[in-house]
Amino acid sequence: MSEERKLQFRGGIGMSLIPVVIYVFFCMVLFIGFKAFNMEALAVGGFLALLIGGVFCTSYSEFWESAIRGISSITSVSVVVILLLVGMFSALIKLCGLSGGFVWIANAVGMKGGIFVAFTFLATCIVSTATGSSIGTMFIAFPIFYPAGIMLGANEMMMAGCIVSGAIFGDNLAPISDTTIASASTQQFKNGKPADIGGVVSSRIKYSLVAGLITIVIFAIFGGVGGTYEGGSIDAASNPVSLVMLIPVVLMLTVSTKTRNIYEGILVGLATGTLVGLAAGLFTPAQVFSNDAANNAAVGFLVDGINNILPTCALVISVFGIMGVLSDAGMLNLIAEKILDSKMAGTAKGAELVCMMGIAFTTILLGGVTSASILTFGPILNKIGAARNIHPYRRANLLDGTANSLPAIIPFMSVFVFIGSALTGLSPVIVAGGTIYGFVLFFVFLGAVLTGWGCQKEE
Repeated sequence: MSEERKLQFRGGIGMSLIPVVIYVFFCMVLFIGFKAFNMEALAVGGFLALLIGGVFCTSYSEFWESAIRGISSITSVSVVVILLLVGMFSALIKLCGLSGGFVWIANAVGMKGGIFVAFTFLATCIVSTATGSSIGTMFIAFPIFYPAGIMLGANEMMMAGCIVSGAIFGDNLAPISDTTIASASTQQFKNGKPADIGGVVSSRIKYSLVAGLITIVIFAIFGGVGGTYEGGSIDAASNPVSLVMLIPVVLMLTVSTKTRNIYEGILVGLATGTLVGLAAGLFTPAQVFSNDAANNAAVGFLVDGINNILPTCALVISVFGIMGVLSDAGMLNLIAEKILDSKMAGTAKGAELVCMMGIAFTTILLGGVTSASILTFGPILNKIGAARNIHPYRRANLLDGTANSLPAIIPFMSVFVFIGSALTGLSPVIVAGGTIYGFVLFFVFLGAVLTGWGCQKEE
C-alpha cells in the first residue's frame, strides 16, 4: 500500500481499530445479552462499525474508499461468489433429510449408549461436511438425534457435545464451508494467487481424521456413562432412502479435491444431486425451481439456497470492509511487523505458535463466529507466514483448525455452545464440556506445530 493511500485517524493509527472494537462489543451484546445467533444481526454490527468508525477518520470519504477497496478485493469477491454457489448445494442436501438415513442405520443395527453417541458424531460429521454449514447442521441434527440418544441411554452432556463436535468437524473440513473458503482465500502464494481450496482440503484431511478418530473412541467409551436406557422406537425419524444423497456428496468432495476447483465440484454435486433426488422421489421438480403464483415469487431449493446464504455474504462484505480500512491505515502491517519482530516469531515454529494464539484470541473475542475471526486475522497470518516461508496450505490449516477448536467452544462466548444450550436446555458449561472434538483438534494442531508434523515450506 502506498503512503498516499494511508488513512489518517484523529488520535493516531490506534483509532483505526475503532470499527473492530465496535464490532466485538456488538457481538458480545448479541450473544451474551440477546442470546441471538443470526448472521443478519452480525452483518448489521459490521456495517454499523464502519458507519461509526469512519467518524474518527480525518476524511470520511477516504475511509469509505478504503472500505470499498477491501470489499471489492479479489479475495472478498471470490468468497462471496463461492458462498452463493455453495448455498444452493447446501439447500439441496438439507431438503433431502440426509440425517434421517443415519437414524435408520442406528435403529436397524440396534445402537445404544456410547455407541449411539459415537455414531451420531460420525453421522453429524458427514452431514456438516455435505452441507458446509455448522449452524445449519445443528438445527437439523439436534431435533432428530438428541431425543433419540437420551432415549437410548446416552449421557446428555456427551450427546449434546457429539452433535456440536460433528458440526464443527464439517465446518473445518468441508470444501464448501465458509471457514474453509475464508481460510484458503486469505492465504496467498508468492505470486499473489490465493490458496486453492482443493489443495487446502487435501492437506487438512490428516489433521481432521486423527482428531476425529480420537473423538469417536472417547464418545464410544464415555458416551453412555450415566445415561439411562428407556427403550422405545425412533422409526419416525428414519428415512433410508435419503442415504442415496451420499452419492452427490462424495462426487462433490472428490471433484473438488482432485481438480482443486471448487466450482467444478459444486457443479457436479448440484447436477447429480438434483437427478438422484428426483429419481429417488425425495423431492419434486417444483421443489427445484418453480413459480409461486399466489405470492408472485420464484421458489425451490435453488432460491432457498441463495436466500439462506445472503446473510453470511453480508457479514463477509462488512468484515472485508473493516479489513480494507485496517489495511489502508497501516494497522495490519503494523501488527504483523510487531509479531515478526518478537523473539518468539523468529522461527517458523515460533511464528506458527504466535499465529495460533492470535487466531484463538480473535475467535474468542468474536464469540466463536469462526468465519469472522478467520477473515479478521487471516490477512495478518498471511503476512507473517509469508515472511517465514510457511506454505499457504499450512497457514490456512492453522487458521481454520485453531479457530474451529477450543476457542470456538468457550462456554459463555460461543455461538456453537449457545445454540446447543438453547436446543437442549442444558447449561453452556455442560454443552462445552461434551464438545470433545474441539479440545482434541486444538491439541492435534498444537502437536503438529511443536513436532513439525505436516509442516510445508513454500518454494
